[in-house]
Formats: sequence, C-alpha cells, structure tokens
Amino acid sequence: MEGYGPQLPQVPQIPQFPQIPQSEQQQQQAQQGGYAWMPGATTVGVVFDGGVILASEKRVTYGYFVMSKGGKKVFKVTDRIGVACAGLIGDMQILAKEMEVQANLFSMDVGRKISVRSASKLMANVLFNRRYAPLITQTIVGGLDEDGPSLFVLDVLGSLIPDKYAVVGTGTEIAIGVIEEGYKETLTAEEAKDLVTRSIKSAISRDSMSGDGIDYLIITKEGIAEESIKF
Repeated sequence: MEGYGPQLPQVPQIPQFPQIPQSEQQQQQAQQGGYAWMPGATTVGVVFDGGVILASEKRVTYGYFVMSKGGKKVFKVTDRIGVACAGLIGDMQILAKEMEVQANLFSMDVGRKISVRSASKLMANVLFNRRYAPLITQTIVGGLDEDGPSLFVLDVLGSLIPDKYAVVGTGTEIAIGVIEEGYKETLTAEEAKDLVTRSIKSAISRDSMSGDGIDYLIITKEGIAEESIKF
C-alpha cells in the first residue's frame, strides 16, 4: 500500500565482472578435481621377515617448482611404530605429531604399548574427523608388536587397509611394479632395503616430482634405525 510505512532504500545493482579465462588444462583439472600445486612423492612400505621398512624420497615440489631437496616424509612415532607419507609436508608433520602424542597417552593410561593396528585405527579416526577440512596426505603406518610386523595404508579420509607392501604418491605406478616383481615374505632386512631402494630409484627416473635422496625407517626387534642417502 502506497504512502504507509517507511520506504525501503533501493540497493544498487552490483556490477558483474567477467571471469578470468582458464586454459584447457586448468578446466580439465577442475572437472577432475585435481590441482596443479599438489606436491608429489614416492613413499614405500614393506613387511619383511622380522620387521618393517618405511622409506620415501626427499624432494618437495609445488607444481613444477622444486621447493626443497631435503624434505622428510618418514617419521618415528614410538620405538616400534613409524609412519611414512605423501602429500603436504605440514599435514604430514601435524598427523605424525598427533599420533605420537596419542600413542604416549595410551601407554600411560593403559600401562602397555599401543599396537600397530590400534595406532593405525587412531590415525584413521583423526583423518575421518577432519573429512570436511582434510589433511592432504596419504599415509603408510608400519611397525612391530606382539602379533609381529604389520603394515596399514590410509587415504585422506581415513580408509584403513592392511597389506604386506604398499606405495603411495605420484611415483606409485612405477614403484609398485618393482615391489610386486621382487617381493617375498621371507625377505631379510637387507633384501627388503635393496628392493625398496630399487623401487624408489625407478620411480625417480620417471617421476619429476620425486628425487634427491631416500630416507629409511627400519623397524626390527632391536628397535628403530633411521638411515638416509643423498643422490
């Protein structure tokens, strides 16, 4: 009804600006859900007779830019459990630190060391709880407990898959072929290390996002040994 009550002000129309044109490659990446800045890696885990070995190369990339040649993607969690990751370095560090703290709290509360399966399930819960703001990392958890050596693979949303060997990262397609060709459950520690080294070197030779050296975490009854080589 005209003439009654205050008149609402007219909101001016906001001008519409044309969107920045995207290249065909960017449009394809957006449709597929991929992003050019996602970092690469080649990270491997193998169960051998008496232990587990985790390893990853050292290169940190964003797109085609090599940001660092000394990145660390393998972390000690307890004196019998370790994690190896591929993805964003910051997310790896946060996840490994969270797992280390929770494993220590478990040991103090229960009075015994946490098992590899329980530690992996704990990490899976952390990842799933962050599903709406995910930690961008693929993770391999390996270790030794009363049930013997074991290995678990986790994706961004916390899917938990047990296995005897695993590879994650951009070099997976190349490295997994070498692992599958040479893997046996009766491998010794030295044989497993040689197999892991060959798989990562084969991936480095073809994957530009991987390179510059290898970090190892070797878990046996004697404890954890950390080793590193540079290329």
